[in-house]
Amino acid sequence: MSKLILVRHGQSLWNLENRFTGWVDVPLTEQGKQEAVQAGEAIREIPVHVAYTSALSRAQDTLRIMLETLNLDIPVIRDQALNERMYGDLQGMNKDDMRKEFGEEQVKIWRRSYDVPPPNGESLKDTAARSVPFFKRCILGDIRQGKNVLVAAHGNSNRSIVMALENLSPQEVLALELGTGVPLVYDLRDDGTVVSKQILG
Repeated sequence: MSKLILVRHGQSLWNLENRFTGWVDVPLTEQGKQEAVQAGEAIREIPVHVAYTSALSRAQDTLRIMLETLNLDIPVIRDQALNERMYGDLQGMNKDDMRKEFGEEQVKIWRRSYDVPPPNGESLKDTAARSVPFFKRCILGDIRQGKNVLVAAHGNSNRSIVMALENLSPQEVLALELGTGVPLVYDLRDDGTVVSKQILG
């Protein structure tokens, strides 16, 4: 049995400013860096053999800080399949301003529906279409070899992986919230079946 650790990156500057971030490369705040240290401390007792992250610096920096905290030098795979959901025309926009312009209900649909994308962006279903096959092909490949795997990625790429692991319906996944810098630790069988889940935060 192997462990899979999923971590959403620490707080970014645009999380703090309440802006849609998506694929824009935005740095961590000081709080976000501290969250990454705490995430590393939270998993200190778990041996980690390989790590995955996205093509975006906020996830890469979260992973780097976690590995530095643990004094670990392990293989790191970066892939844009693990990138945050692409928010299209909403990227960089303040969420409250968008609610005033388009209405609370429309913004909620763009943010929280499973298969309705924002203008020129991705839905959660679109995000899952790239992140879940990558997860099954590469990350579960390491799990099958008995490795413990750390994934530092994003709210929506991690939500899509959780959806696949826990067999959540499109309705159930809408209620799933992942806090910044909070590790989810799964015990998995070789075939990816979940044995247990812990939230360390």
